[in-house]
Amino acid sequence: MANIEIYELTCNHKTNPVGIDDREPRLSWKLRSTDRGFLQGAYRLQAAEDESFAQPPVWDTGKVESGQSVLVSYKGEALRPRTRYFYRVKVWGANGAESEWSAPAFFETAYYSEEEWGGADWISYPLPADEQGNEPIAYLRKSIRLKGPIAAARIHATALGAYKLFVNGRAADDTHLNPGWTSYGKRLQYQTYDVTGLLTEGDNALGAMLGNGWYRSELGFQPERLYGNTRALLAKLHVRYADGSEEIVGTDGSWKGSDGALRLSEIYHGEIHDARLEKKDWCLAGCEDGGWGNAEPYAYGKTTLVAQENEPVRQVEELVPVSVITTPRGETVLDLGQNMVGWMRFTVQEKAGTTITLQHAEVLDREGNFYAGNLRTAKQKITYICSGEGPETFEPTFSFQGFRYVKVEGIPAERIAGRFAGCVLTSDLKPAGRFRCSDPLINKLADNIVWGQIGNFVDVPTDCPQRDERLGWTGDAQAFIRASTYNRNVAPFFAKWLKDLAADQQPDGGVPHVVPEVKMAGHNSAAWGDAAVICPWVVYERYGDERVLRDQFASMKGWVEYIRAQGDNEYLWNTGFHFGDWLGLDAKENSYVGATPRELIATAFYAYSTGIVAKAAKALGFEREEAEYAKLHDRVVSAFREEFVTPSGRVASPTQTAYAVALMFDLLDEKDRPQAADRFARLIEESGNQLTTGFVGTPYLCHVLARYGYGELAYRLLERREYPSWLYPVVRGATTIWEHWDGIKPDGSFWSDDMNSFNHYAYGAVGDWLFGAVAGIDADAEEPGYRRIKLCPLPGGSLTYAEATLDSPYGEIRSAWSRGGNGGIVYELTIPANSSADVVLAGAKLAGAKDSGQPLASAAGVSRVTEAPQGLSFRLGSGVYRIELEQ
Repeated sequence: MANIEIYELTCNHKTNPVGIDDREPRLSWKLRSTDRGFLQGAYRLQAAEDESFAQPPVWDTGKVESGQSVLVSYKGEALRPRTRYFYRVKVWGANGAESEWSAPAFFETAYYSEEEWGGADWISYPLPADEQGNEPIAYLRKSIRLKGPIAAARIHATALGAYKLFVNGRAADDTHLNPGWTSYGKRLQYQTYDVTGLLTEGDNALGAMLGNGWYRSELGFQPERLYGNTRALLAKLHVRYADGSEEIVGTDGSWKGSDGALRLSEIYHGEIHDARLEKKDWCLAGCEDGGWGNAEPYAYGKTTLVAQENEPVRQVEELVPVSVITTPRGETVLDLGQNMVGWMRFTVQEKAGTTITLQHAEVLDREGNFYAGNLRTAKQKITYICSGEGPETFEPTFSFQGFRYVKVEGIPAERIAGRFAGCVLTSDLKPAGRFRCSDPLINKLADNIVWGQIGNFVDVPTDCPQRDERLGWTGDAQAFIRASTYNRNVAPFFAKWLKDLAADQQPDGGVPHVVPEVKMAGHNSAAWGDAAVICPWVVYERYGDERVLRDQFASMKGWVEYIRAQGDNEYLWNTGFHFGDWLGLDAKENSYVGATPRELIATAFYAYSTGIVAKAAKALGFEREEAEYAKLHDRVVSAFREEFVTPSGRVASPTQTAYAVALMFDLLDEKDRPQAADRFARLIEESGNQLTTGFVGTPYLCHVLARYGYGELAYRLLERREYPSWLYPVVRGATTIWEHWDGIKPDGSFWSDDMNSFNHYAYGAVGDWLFGAVAGIDADAEEPGYRRIKLCPLPGGSLTYAEATLDSPYGEIRSAWSRGGNGGIVYELTIPANSSADVVLAGAKLAGAKDSGQPLASAAGVSRVTEAPQGLSFRLGSGVYRIELEQ
């Protein structure tokens, strides 16, 4: 057999997913070969219900002459619900060499219709609030008897509220905060659990804790419950016995309900748990539930139910406190050493009735005391009342916190060590890339960007994870999405969120400021609503996921058509509310909005989004829409120039953000761009080599400078340590990205309490430049998903080396450079099999250029070598390269 290894088979970007409702799931695989320039020439896919493939498959493509190895749509027999399908692939190289069959992978279907929920009804168990107004969490249970040996068992479940499912006293799986946060009135996710190993022949018990979750907690700026007042559960157990017979158990009026130890659970405020009220056997078959009440039926439809699409929330890491602090006020505070999102798990042994409280915060004040002012009304408080029955271990169930510091009361400081741990929660997205360089502070910045993403990607992309907000702000998401793709595989995460965006989109195409929508937050700001267009395009560009683009295309068009209908001029957007360059440092006193005119930003994004819609139409083969939106784009660009650019090519508003968006979006006449870039650079130099941009301008700042030959100035901005800069918070001890450049001021005081998050990923958009320019790894939309890689590393600044790796849909990409002792530069580049890379090495000469000691132009896998004034360009096939350039 040929030198071909097939590995990492995935379905819809996931490994062996259980519980999908996709009728045409997409299958992918990766290839390895030691042969340089390896390309797949053909593939053969098979899918079957038996892992051995001994029976005729439900799908056999035969040999397909194609290089496609990413997201091949299933086209076999109609998939049956609740069925596991195995699939395997073999490939042929472009030279005809044939691989062996891959090891099989699988996907398992859930429900395809509302009718398949038959036998299960929505149930509720209302509980009155106590005298403090706290509403206990409901505990629901059902005793069942199974008649024989079990071959397989699945539970499909969801809730209005949040739920935690148990089988015979054990959690059904390791996920949290189900069913997640969606636009509940239009889309409600359900989960599928493989509980085969948790059930046994004979007596069993099913149980669920039913809390408020996002559905019923206080959220955002709403004075009332956002979605509904009644918590409810829907669940259906399918048991297949060893003899082939089946049994169904669904939620109905026979289920029992009660309150229990968990007396309060709110997203913002935390939990109250009274261990004296625990029903320890509540989810065991032998539980005496005679005193329990009967669950009540709840009238709610099933038409909005969809199988979970994104990765679930899990605990991905555990942090041990690095110290126990006694503050100047005498407070006992745990320092986790890292601003994190999740909760504390602790084990205590105290007398019955002892009350232990944990309050969570991100920073200490300048005196070293516990500080929670920036949480606003969010309490972030855990109250635990001990039972006194030996060691007691607790962690929250339906509430999460954003924190580094935990103030502990009710237990002596000397009994804390070794008893507390921080449980890091996030959507369990597959790690993708890593950036490292010779500057430890920049490495810490890269780590902080990752931690900010981990903490704010808890089922939806939120602005912050700690205060009374935690909402899916669209502007933050579009600003950060490119950087996010380098850190984690975010394709299913954003595919799910974008469906909620489309569901919440107004009939006229308007887009909410936050998704899922919180109506009081508002709608239709430039650079915020543009998430409807920018985010699907980035997913397509970085993952080659055409379906996301197709699914969202109507939403993308809707947003552009909304803009077109605004104002007096069809090609300018000069009306309505806009956030502008939010938190720009050139804002007027007592204003959050930077100095760049809002109508300039709005029209710039109008042009940018219209151009993307034209490109999306081309990618999808929609020729009419491509022509229509390309024409509209040209007219908006012309209107922008007439309104905001002087006849001599100057941007009328001389701000960093105005020049950044005008140059990034190609809004200036081509002949005017070099001088505009020079003015842009001089604006930065005249400000003392410091940035003044906010949320809108910052993502593009370094990209524009590098594109127009001012890479060293971009490096000066990156390496700056004084305020304002990316490294100033790092120098101040930050472990995540801050909302404000000066969240903690040089004198140790804070920005205003009303808006000062210390975990806010927007300015982490610079991570896109670290990976995409310093290391130089980028995608080519003409061959998306890194089928064709752009490699344009940019040595500069005081760095002596930089390196990035990225696990792309085709395999690992690596780009590293280092300065040699003789003044030369060495580039180490890895291109995965079945892909290629267009490389540009700025300022390089062909003379003396070598690959592993051989002349570059004649090296295997190297082609299209061209020397130009801007540098050396060439194409690489797959393989590992070491390219040395003389001084």
